[in-house]
Amino acid sequence: MTDAARRGGFWLRLFGLLLAAPMLAYGGGLVWFAESIPRAARDDGETTDAIVVLTGGAARLATGLDLLRGGRARKLFVSGVYRGVDVQELLRAQRQSPGAVECCIELGYSAESTEGNAAETRGWAEREGVRTLRLVTASYHMPRSLIEFRRAMPGMRILPHPVMPEAFRREDWWAWPGSLRLVVGEYHKLIAALLRPYLGSPR
Repeated sequence: MTDAARRGGFWLRLFGLLLAAPMLAYGGGLVWFAESIPRAARDDGETTDAIVVLTGGAARLATGLDLLRGGRARKLFVSGVYRGVDVQELLRAQRQSPGAVECCIELGYSAESTEGNAAETRGWAEREGVRTLRLVTASYHMPRSLIEFRRAMPGMRILPHPVMPEAFRREDWWAWPGSLRLVVGEYHKLIAALLRPYLGSPR
């Protein structure tokens, strides 16, 4: 083999490695993210000043209401509610009578994203003097939610309380198209959330 051929082979292999490295990094990151998705909420029995529910699934609100009724907090804040929806309507949708919890629930209407949820919750928490909160959202959404909430409220103690959506297959997500799309899509959003402070992208 000539020197020119050897040099050509070296550069070809190097080029192949440079192409493969980002793909390996992406794939490894995706697997890491999938493994970081919580499997279940830990029943720590701890109480907080408030429970915060991020809209996006009926099970999230039902879980938040159960926690409120169970005495895990004095207040429940639901972030990202459609304008025009009130507390009584939310409770009717959950087939629950207002009872004693209606007075302890507040709704936020301005959030349209997870970053918006964190900003909206921060404003409410400051007005209410909240120092600790239990965050309720879907399991696959929890890693990104914690990033946004801890960035918006660095002094807040936040306890994650993931909800397991019935349609999401946590253990074998790669084998189910719907779960695969959820994991990949949420992974991309997580990367964007991590990079946003450095890229200066608009809110």
